[in-house]
Amino acid sequence: MPVEYKDYYKTLGVSKSASAEEIKRAYRKLARQHHPDVNKKPEAEKRFKEINEANEVLSDPEKRRRYDAVGPEWERFQQGGQQPGGFQWVYTGQPGADPCAVAGADVEHEVEITLAEAYKGTERSVELRLPDGTTRRLTVKIPAGVRDGQRIRLAGQGAPGGGGGPAGDLFLRVRVRPHPVFERNGEDLSLVLPVALDEALLGAEVTVPTLKGRVSLRIPPETQNGRTIRLAGQGMPRSGGGHGDLYVTVKVVLPTKLSDKERDLVRELAASRAGEDPRKSLL
Repeated sequence: MPVEYKDYYKTLGVSKSASAEEIKRAYRKLARQHHPDVNKKPEAEKRFKEINEANEVLSDPEKRRRYDAVGPEWERFQQGGQQPGGFQWVYTGQPGADPCAVAGADVEHEVEITLAEAYKGTERSVELRLPDGTTRRLTVKIPAGVRDGQRIRLAGQGAPGGGGGPAGDLFLRVRVRPHPVFERNGEDLSLVLPVALDEALLGAEVTVPTLKGRVSLRIPPETQNGRTIRLAGQGMPRSGGGHGDLYVTVKVVLPTKLSDKERDLVRELAASRAGEDPRKSLL
């Protein structure tokens, strides 16, 4: 059957010459619109999966290069002798004490996890297809705080050696899927928090999502649009203990469809502050 061409650039609404930053912005915008927790339309979940699939390829420079070169069959053209199941055999060629002994191949495999799984730590079941045709299934623990692109080494879990040589190692390369709400920078997280005009002017107690549950945040009175508030210890786990921070950037959402009474109130406010020019620093 012919391969159905998937235009990942069209899926994200970007051009083939789009930069990595443009792809990232497009993904985050679409992921927010179609996330099943937000969009309850029947087709939203399918669209969300398509968006994630497109982003997985176009956000990875090597995958994007292969996709641009061969289109929908890019996965079949992995470099380095890719084997069925996604494992790449890398022969070390290191002999053991026995002149006939040969070290087993190292095995590299990519696993994908969510940001929530990276926060808590998780497990993945990995099935190894060895050169002799046998298979071996392993349950691998992925530690909390793991970063995108990080490799986890499992010594001696690769292909068996020949002639009594040592087994190779298994390397798992972790891919952390982008999150529709949080952006990660090392152990710190950030998000944009919509705030109503009255909340920004008068102050308010609002609820903010974190990866371990919702917390309360005090918005101080007269908070300006774009202000960033730091929530200590609400970021990703640190390897030496503790957590990074969560940085919340306030986005003041102005009201629309004002009633006549509301317009009068705005005019009254403007009149009471006549003479104040927010742009005078530019003049």
